[in-house]
Amino acid sequence: MVKAKIGDYITVELPESFYAMSPQDIAQRYPSVRKPIGAFTNDERLVDFSVNVSATRWRSTDIEIAKDFFKASITNLYDRVDFIKEDIQVINDMRYIVFEFTSRINGDKYSLDQRDAIRTYTYLQYLLINGKTFVFTFNTPVQIKDRWVDIAPQIMNSLKVKKNIE
Repeated sequence: MVKAKIGDYITVELPESFYAMSPQDIAQRYPSVRKPIGAFTNDERLVDFSVNVSATRWRSTDIEIAKDFFKASITNLYDRVDFIKEDIQVINDMRYIVFEFTSRINGDKYSLDQRDAIRTYTYLQYLLINGKTFVFTFNTPVQIKDRWVDIAPQIMNSLKVKKNIE
């Protein structure tokens, strides 16, 4: 594992095979108005780790309510979600909302570009700090989940965020 710096306030330990995504990769994989503040992928470009700031603003005291809100949002994003973990954990003196799950988006046999279902393993953490919501996401195709299921928590548990983050 190698320490990666994301901006001035966040560090994380990632596998040596990970590298920062190019702006083109980010635009293709994260087609959103809010591009990630950091995004990394592995050599095969199948496994991703990203950090984003959500438009949703929460006070850190509302962590239980936020957890329920985020769980409902996750459930609505996919055709099927199987939660492995849903918890609030203290990591390096910060309280994170933690979700680990597999998901499925059903394919469309009549579509030219998406015939097969898309199945993904995701390890997701939310940090509510200074009126902002930081989102840390690790994901990989479910077909290679077993290679990463022990590494994903190591990555997420290595997160260090400075308390004065803006």
